[in-house]
This record gives sequence, structure tokens and C-alpha cells, in this order.
Amino acid sequence: MRTRTITAVIALLLFIPIIVIGSWPMLIAVYLLALTALYEILKMNRIHIFSIPGILSLIALSILILPRADYPFITMITDIQVDMIIVMALLMLSFTVISKNRFSFVDMGFCVLAVAYIGIGFMYFYETREAGLIFILYALLIVWMTDTGAYLAGRTFGKRKLWPQISPNKTVEGFVGGILSSVLLAVIFSLFGLIDNPHVILLILYTMILSVSGQLGDLVESALKRHFDVKDSGSLLPGHGGVLDRFDSFIFVLPLMNILPLVS
Repeated sequence: MRTRTITAVIALLLFIPIIVIGSWPMLIAVYLLALTALYEILKMNRIHIFSIPGILSLIALSILILPRADYPFITMITDIQVDMIIVMALLMLSFTVISKNRFSFVDMGFCVLAVAYIGIGFMYFYETREAGLIFILYALLIVWMTDTGAYLAGRTFGKRKLWPQISPNKTVEGFVGGILSSVLLAVIFSLFGLIDNPHVILLILYTMILSVSGQLGDLVESALKRHFDVKDSGSLLPGHGGVLDRFDSFIFVLPLMNILPLVS
């Protein structure tokens, strides 16, 4: 517990100033986190990051995360983002032949989906911050409040298992407690007018959806680890596991937050 707490404090001291500053420091941090997450997920499937599929995945992920901003050289590249990622996929398919199926069609599909899973989530991490500091803070608080509420409710009232085959410690009561905690956050933000939203009821509804999606994101990563029989996605954060272990909920929350009329 002590190691976990120390890691959390150090991570916050490093990460919060970067979020507040935004811009290029935030973009660099997003790239480092996303590339580390890609390394972790490929390692689960025994695909080396510096193999041909690994390098192609790195290139595709780097292209996918490029911000849609008014920087001339970035704008030029983002215009052909989809085309370049299609080329990467075709190259990976070709490698299934060159490797005589040691790298299979299934492995290729895994790489493409891993790039989309991580890339879209972290792309929206940067995009949400650029839309405004309050939006990324709200996303962070939704996940943290949900996790805290779920933990406390689960410890206090938890009896019925939510999904024991995937995550044996999660309970239905904890799941509900996480949602209710996020509702409290929505009410506070609405009362103080921190997010420009037409009505408190709508903000509560959107926040509940995001809370559920964050918990689903956590379960998705748990299912992934179960499938590959690993305890943690990595060991970068002592006491917490890897980058994917810490950002699995955000990968679901941030894209959906931009789809819902919350980020303006």
C-alpha cells in the first residue's frame, strides 16, 4: 500500500503540471504514454515492439495521435492519416506471407485493433485538454470519483459479484456506488457553473453514462489480461502496474465525452 501511495503522489506531481500547461508538453506526455501502452499490449501477445509488426504498429499509432491543429506540417500529414494507416495494415498483411504465417492474420488483426484501442483513447486525451482545462479535469475526476465510490461501496456493502469470471473483486454494489459518486461530481460542477451545459439533469445523465463506460473500460482491460494470463499490463508504475492498468477507463471515457455534447 505504501509503494502504491508513493507512486500515485509522484505521478500526480509530475502529471498535473503537464495537464495544466497543455500544448506541446501535454502532446509529448500523451505520445510517451500511448507508445508505452502499445508496448505493453503487444508484449501480452508476445509481439516484440521492435519486430516488423511492432514497428509498423508504432508508426500507425504515431500517425493516429497526431493532433488536428493549425501546424502546417501536422495538417499536411493528418490529411492522409487514414490512407497511411491503411498502408500499414496492408504491409502487416503482406508480412503474414513473408513470415510464412509465423505472424498470422489473427496477429495482424490484434495489432490493428491495439493501435485503434490505444490511439483513439490517447488522441482524445490531447484533444480534450486542448478544448479546455476544465474538460480534461472533469474526465479525470469522473474516473477517480467512480473508482473511489466503487471501492468504498464495494468494501462496505458489496455482496453480489459483478462479473467474477473477469474481475472477481468487483461487485454490483460497488458498480452502483461508483455511478452515484460521479452524480455527486456532476451536481457540484453544475452548481458552480464550471461546465457550460443546458441543464443539471443532462449533465448528470451524461456523467452517469461516462461513469458506466469508465467501469466498462476497466473490465475490458481485465478481460484482456485474463485472456493472456497476465496479472498487470506492465510494471512501469510500482503498485499500480502498467500504463494500460491506469488509463483503461480513460480510453473509454474520453472518446465518449467528445461524442456526447459535453466538450465544446
